[in-house]
Amino acid sequence: MSEITDFDALREAMAENSEQPEGPARNTRAEELLTAAEKLNIPLAVIEALGHQLKVYNYSSEKGKMFVPFARLLRMWDERPEDFDEYETHSLHWVFKWVSSGMLDQPHIPLASIEKWLGEMEHRYRLAGHSERAVRSAEHSVAAHVGDMARAERAYAAWLAADRDAMADCHACELHGQGWWQAEQGRDAEALELWRSVLEGEYTCAHEPHTALASCLVPLVRLGRLDEARACHLRGFRLVRAMESMRGAYADHVEFCALTGNEARGLELLAERPAYFTDDGQPRSRLDFMSVVALLMDRLTVLGLGDRQVPGPAGREWTARELAAHAREEALALAARFDERNGTAHVSERARARMAQQPLVERLPLGVRSVRPAPPPAPAAPAVPATGQPDLPALLAEARRLSDHLRPNAVEAWAAAAGAAEGVELDPRDRAEMADHEAMALGPEGAGLFERAAALYAEAGDPGEALAARARGAYVRALAGDVDGAAVAVTGLYDEALALYAADGTGIRQTASVVMSRARILTRRAHGGEGDGVVLAEAEAAVREVLALVDGRTGQDVRLAARVAEAQAMLGELAGLAGDLETAAELFARGAAAFVAAGLPWFAVEYEARLASLAHHLGDVAGAERALRAALEHGGAQLEAPGRAQLHLQLAEVVGGRGDAVEAAEHALAAAHWADEAGESATLGAWARQQLGGFLLRQGRWAEAAEVLEAALPDLTAETHGDGAVVQTQWWLGDCLSELGEHRAAAERRLQAAEIARHWPEQHDHATLAHLAGESLGQAGLAAEADQAYARAGDLWRSLGNTYGLIRSLRARAWLALRAEDGLDEARGLMAEAVRECETAREAAPDEESRQQLVAELGHTHGQFGDLLTRSAVEDAEDAWVRDLFEEALTQVVQAVDVFTSLGDGALHSRTGAELAAGRLEADLGRPADAVARARAVLAAYEGYDGAVTGDGNGEAEAVRARRAEAEQLLHLLTERPH
Repeated sequence: MSEITDFDALREAMAENSEQPEGPARNTRAEELLTAAEKLNIPLAVIEALGHQLKVYNYSSEKGKMFVPFARLLRMWDERPEDFDEYETHSLHWVFKWVSSGMLDQPHIPLASIEKWLGEMEHRYRLAGHSERAVRSAEHSVAAHVGDMARAERAYAAWLAADRDAMADCHACELHGQGWWQAEQGRDAEALELWRSVLEGEYTCAHEPHTALASCLVPLVRLGRLDEARACHLRGFRLVRAMESMRGAYADHVEFCALTGNEARGLELLAERPAYFTDDGQPRSRLDFMSVVALLMDRLTVLGLGDRQVPGPAGREWTARELAAHAREEALALAARFDERNGTAHVSERARARMAQQPLVERLPLGVRSVRPAPPPAPAAPAVPATGQPDLPALLAEARRLSDHLRPNAVEAWAAAAGAAEGVELDPRDRAEMADHEAMALGPEGAGLFERAAALYAEAGDPGEALAARARGAYVRALAGDVDGAAVAVTGLYDEALALYAADGTGIRQTASVVMSRARILTRRAHGGEGDGVVLAEAEAAVREVLALVDGRTGQDVRLAARVAEAQAMLGELAGLAGDLETAAELFARGAAAFVAAGLPWFAVEYEARLASLAHHLGDVAGAERALRAALEHGGAQLEAPGRAQLHLQLAEVVGGRGDAVEAAEHALAAAHWADEAGESATLGAWARQQLGGFLLRQGRWAEAAEVLEAALPDLTAETHGDGAVVQTQWWLGDCLSELGEHRAAAERRLQAAEIARHWPEQHDHATLAHLAGESLGQAGLAAEADQAYARAGDLWRSLGNTYGLIRSLRARAWLALRAEDGLDEARGLMAEAVRECETAREAAPDEESRQQLVAELGHTHGQFGDLLTRSAVEDAEDAWVRDLFEEALTQVVQAVDVFTSLGDGALHSRTGAELAAGRLEADLGRPADAVARARAVLAAYEGYDGAVTGDGNGEAEAVRARRAEAEQLLHLLTERPH
């Protein structure tokens, strides 16, 4: 680290330190710089170094250190005010406010001292001629902190009534403070209206909208504005994550997670900031933080996770229950210190109320990966009457009702009945149905139980149901892989059932069950028949037998209606296997409609999902969308999490494909949520988050998109999702970071994506990403790295025969070269090469349209060449050198005019822009008549303009207005200038 030997070096070092991240390292450097300033023996140097130290302390977790440098500054002001320049005089009065609020944050500073300080602030502001607005704002903070509501309201009114002047907080900070007060008084809507302009970015500062985005979270949820709350959390947390001084705002985000069913994300937030548990430089923000830690840990304990290990203060391991007790104790101890200082109980009351909050919503999906850490729900206990024993007859009746009507949870109801029947003597029929449904629950492992059920049905005198149970057993054999054995077994059962039915030995329901089991088995064999026509025909005949037996004879029997619906859908399945996709889609739709008509919509979901896939394949996007929406509607509460996630993800793709990024984002968000609930965060959830990020990006919601894409990336792998998905995610993330001004990070993402794309056979994406990385590196101030990226892109564009990309990379490199000392010659050479590439490509253009486009590119290159030469002039250069440079620039700009003129009205705005640039150069070269002629030519070009010279719309009209204004301004300057 170089030694500070003069004032300029000190100022440069302080400016550099100001750009460093908040924290102890920056504070230590400020202390070193103060020592260096003292050695310079320049009073203003010490004043500036003290101001710098005070500022970095204020924006850190060591706020308590700022009182010492401020006291020294104030003493210096009182002794020698003439040592302060105008800026430092303003700064001294400005930081009175920081010190005032900082005193409130420190419970060891007596309230009497704070009140005395408030009076001192008022006195000094009055002497300096400042408004009392900042004083009344500070008074309001003191009154609100101690719980003196009457005084707080008076000070609030006086604050708003006083004139804004140079000492008033910025608009953003004032609006945040006013909104905070409204929210404290339970006026959430009023608070949000005050914050609106800050949240929308109209007013900003170093800590806004950071704090407003944090403060608005709970009010938004209380008002039911959940989408806004989600967006503000994603945007706001991104802003405060790296800012050490914003522990209070960070606590608001943890609180939001605790109150919206996002306990897992709350834990992630705690793990990111371990120092927040112990940093003691600002006790009030530590009180806020420990209060919400207690709140979050209590939520985990209520969820049955009190013994779960959680992040906490360093030095030991913590369970949620232990940390809850520790955090509550710490928070209440801090609150008691404040209350002792204030002489009220207000701070403790607020802390207790905050820790006692109950969830505001069960779960608010956020889009980022965060699975709710809740244990599986305990199974429902059997119905227990007043006698204390399960009511077995009631359980049997309910189970039979559910199964007769094919209602969800029928299998569970039979399991509950079986549990209550242990040790109870039952008749064979009851035991048969229990065994039958237990076998259904076991799937392929239930074959033996189906045989047991069949024997019990036979013992109960129901041979038809016995055959049906055995047929179900045959079908599960097919599910287990023994399709041929199942087909042989079911054939005999089928013959027996038909004979028994013909002899009136059983009913249509039992017979239909056997016939359907046979159809299912043969359809399954058709799936493995690789298009065998005989196998398909046999399966289709079996399905049609179901329809022949049942269709038109269902009456009020839901089971028989379900057989008809399933048979229609099975015919669709077979048509699809035969390659007749249109018929398959029609039959799936018919089957789904039949299930809905039978009052069994949840059975329609599988076939509506298949219909959607077929419709999409056939190009019927609207049909696919209808089917997906129907599947979600009909699945209702019965739709399991994986299926719900898949449907929402497919619907997001379809809706996004027709351009509705807003609704598509809603479905992608839902897909991510349900994938997390299904335990598929790393697979299906990563897909959903990737899509969600893309749809948010399309809406220009850069911060939210970045947060979601960053959450998706760790789970996206080339093996599972394909390297294309990884590249697209990095690409999108780079775009977001670029829009957010995080250019170095954007460059990293774009280079990472380019490195993957480098191995692809087609290199267009590689070239584009290298070019974009060059842009980001240049904006990050990394000129050498940017030049390398542009050169890489240029080589790729050349190999791809993409002249436009090559030319633009050369121009970009020229502008970069100009930044370097003595870089003009290299910049000039690169621009000249871009001109040559344009001219060569123009001569070789394959058609007139391509030639015209290349001519336009040539015009822009000449124009940029002239602009580059003009900007390369330095103030202390010799007049002759500057004149020669301007002559060279004028030559390039005139060539641009000529090129655009050759393109006619289609390049009017480009031509007039070049004309004006030429006019300005001619004026600088002392040729006013030529410059006037240029300006008048531009005005003449737009005479009688009616909005349709080269197009129409507001953008066109604005371009014309801008050109006219520039021309008139140039003309005015030239005609008014004395000669």
